[in-house]
Amino acid sequence: MIGGFQNIAKIPELKRRILFTLMMLAVYRIGCHIPTPGVDGSALAAFFDRTQDTLFGLFNMFSGGALENFSVMALGIMPYISAAIILELLTVVIPHLGKLKKEGEQGRKKITQYTRYGTVVLSLIQGFGIAVGLESMAGPGGTMVVTDPGWGFRLIAMITLAAGTAFLMWLGEQITERGIGNGISLIIFGGIVAGMPGALLNTLRLLRTGELSIFLLVVLVAGMVAVVGVICFVERGQRRIPVQYAKRVVGRRLYGGQSTHLPLRINTAGVIPPIFASSIIMFPATIAQFIDLPIMQSVSRALSPESFIYYILYVGFIFFFCYFYTAVTFNPVDIADNMRKYGGFIPGMRPGKHTAEYIDKVLTRLTFGGAIYVSAVCVMPTILITELNVPFYFGGTALLIVVGVAIDTMAQIESHLLTRHYEGFLKKGSIKGRR
Repeated sequence: MIGGFQNIAKIPELKRRILFTLMMLAVYRIGCHIPTPGVDGSALAAFFDRTQDTLFGLFNMFSGGALENFSVMALGIMPYISAAIILELLTVVIPHLGKLKKEGEQGRKKITQYTRYGTVVLSLIQGFGIAVGLESMAGPGGTMVVTDPGWGFRLIAMITLAAGTAFLMWLGEQITERGIGNGISLIIFGGIVAGMPGALLNTLRLLRTGELSIFLLVVLVAGMVAVVGVICFVERGQRRIPVQYAKRVVGRRLYGGQSTHLPLRINTAGVIPPIFASSIIMFPATIAQFIDLPIMQSVSRALSPESFIYYILYVGFIFFFCYFYTAVTFNPVDIADNMRKYGGFIPGMRPGKHTAEYIDKVLTRLTFGGAIYVSAVCVMPTILITELNVPFYFGGTALLIVVGVAIDTMAQIESHLLTRHYEGFLKKGSIKGRR
């Protein structure tokens, strides 16, 4: 692996791409510390200390602490992800979008354009909601978070936050085009990893004061290493369905006849299920911060991570979104039709309906195993923090994102090295991305 890193410096294009990516991520981190006008930073930080188990805590983690600082990038890249998911779901409902998705590069550009428009609209709506919510927040001693509430502050917050998200969207596209890896994923990766130094320093402080034992720290580190190993193993896992292409005669030449395979991932939905599940379960706790009613407080306590109901609903929502998102993004009927169109077939299966049913059957079983894996990875850290009083929380969702993005980025660097006949990171085999 050390030799693979040394070979990076021998490829000027790859070196430029990596440096460009690092520079853009540095610009993103600088932007996370530029505050939005009209907010008392100390009062807002005190408010976030008691909202870690709400949507604010979840979005703050994905924005790398930008929401806690209420910087110009407080919304992070989440509006873009939400808009992309909404467009993906609408391609199944709206025939026009479904046709665009099948038109290749031109259709993809049009859907990307719609996604950008949707990102700006969602940013304006979320910016208005956050601005109105901040006006009713107060820190310790009754200090109001917003120094001068009113429509002036709301408009400034909407425009500033929408501009910050649009800049992040552009930044991610530039990283994807001129850098290495997926830009949007790397921005989320950078936001999550930015919180690790603070967590490590807090752990060392607890270790020095005796609040954390060395034995528990060793067990915690060993557990995290084991979980990372499991994530790497499963995310790279595939079920390969053999596909045979018939021979075709075109003019005087004979084409086809080769054997290939159809790779099906164990976790097709990625990190979408835990993000959606966490958002739905945390929504009542978020509303309870603004509505002081007994019923809302009771619902918030029932859905807290310490309750058994929380785990049941969390796992249930993860299973639902694993199957739902897989069904939306992977259509066995289209796969079977394309295979038949180009003369491909699965040995032992008739082309068309029977092939689609077989692929759907295999995919259903794989998704069940993937849902169990995602549930275990996401629930175990929650049990550690609530039952064993683990001092810092590196959640399962964040762990899935960090490891998955790292695998994809390393796979792209590996492909650059191998295509230029340099030794990769691994002497045996190669790193394979999730896509």
